[in-house]
Amino acid sequence: MSKQILFLLEDNADEQQADKMSAYMQNRFVFAGVPKPKLKELIKPYLAKTAKEQLDWQFVFELWDAEYREAQYVALEYLQKHHKQLKPSDLDHLKRLITTKSWWETVDSIDAFVGEILLQDTNLKDEILKWAVNENLWLRRTAIDCQQKYKEKTDQELLERVIVANLNSEEFFINKAIGWSLRDYSKVNPDWVREFVERHGEQMAPLSIKEATKLIEK
Repeated sequence: MSKQILFLLEDNADEQQADKMSAYMQNRFVFAGVPKPKLKELIKPYLAKTAKEQLDWQFVFELWDAEYREAQYVALEYLQKHHKQLKPSDLDHLKRLITTKSWWETVDSIDAFVGEILLQDTNLKDEILKWAVNENLWLRRTAIDCQQKYKEKTDQELLERVIVANLNSEEFFINKAIGWSLRDYSKVNPDWVREFVERHGEQMAPLSIKEATKLIEK
């Protein structure tokens, strides 16, 4: 089915739109020029056919290796449709996606899948801690953000350790992730986030502090 998807992208290619989409992503990727709303409509019947099928990682990787950036977006839509099938053994597959053709718009979708797997098997916590100090910044960002949807289920110890491992960073995407993860947790535990910022504020980037305290009453 991956070939059908690629033919679909080519049939709906728009060079002018592709240039705009590529420029928005700092010309890091080649686009066919199919905006996301239209892309979702185009692929809806294809994904519907897979609803009762097992998650097919070969299909995902074929799309991930394709030239057009929209193919990676289709892969993520497919994973979202099959996310309930994700299991701990799929973590390495997600790691491959995180570290290949990496940029914020794909990584920030994958981190939720990583979070779902982590809830299934807390023994994977050690692997996430390794990601938090990996030389690949997108693995570090995922380690920081993978609990964003956890709310009351957040592992405070893990959250603190992955963030502390990345303090004093000058990397925008890391500092933003730190702020976002703390801001989301402040929705359910503002006192913990406030106390964290008080303890580590001198090592935190202003951007991280700004995002972390955005929802906390002064």
